[in-house]
Amino acid sequence: MPKIVLIRHAHSTANAAGVLSGQLPNVHLSKSGQEQAERLAERLGKLTIAQVQVSPMDRCSETLAPWLAKYGKGVTVISEPNLVEVDYGKWSGKKLATLSRAKLWRKVQGQPSAVTFPDGESLAQMQVRAMQTVHDFFASDQEMTIMVSHGDVIKAIVASSMGMHLDDFQRIVIDPASITILESNGGAIRLTRLNDSDSSVSELLQSKSKRGHLLGGGKGITK
Repeated sequence: MPKIVLIRHAHSTANAAGVLSGQLPNVHLSKSGQEQAERLAERLGKLTIAQVQVSPMDRCSETLAPWLAKYGKGVTVISEPNLVEVDYGKWSGKKLATLSRAKLWRKVQGQPSAVTFPDGESLAQMQVRAMQTVHDFFASDQEMTIMVSHGDVIKAIVASSMGMHLDDFQRIVIDPASITILESNGGAIRLTRLNDSDSSVSELLQSKSKRGHLLGGGKGITK
């Protein structure tokens, strides 16, 4: 069954500074983020994969770089603009502690579907572009890809894939360097892993026990 391995970039210098970086350039991985990226490479391990899709932001390419160097020889890397961070407009580069006192913050937390950032994009627009990339992959003949993106983008993808309203996407947690896995056989999208920061993904995906139509919460009949 075709699978997408969604990865949030590892801890960044903006995360360390408590800054909403958005699409600002020159945001790189912090020292702890570099260590997370190294661990992520081992968690992913050897995968049978032809291409990966990565947000154009440096912190995303840096997150996947250790895996590409050790296990990704010959893998095509696509810089995918639909996976880029939200354009937060005038909010970009500001401290989260300052932004949390703004009137718009309450709407971002409680009614994100109605939010358009000042001189930026709306969260609804972000979700549409991100889901286009997901749907395009599942409509292709590929069996697996990795997509490296950002917290809000992955939360929006998960919400849409699970049939949740965008207003509920703040209930989803996506940590730095975490892995979320989606799969689809041409019908509904299935969430098989969410915000995983520990598992050996290569073992999980290469497991001989293939899932089909699952009963009993995922431990029933396999077809």
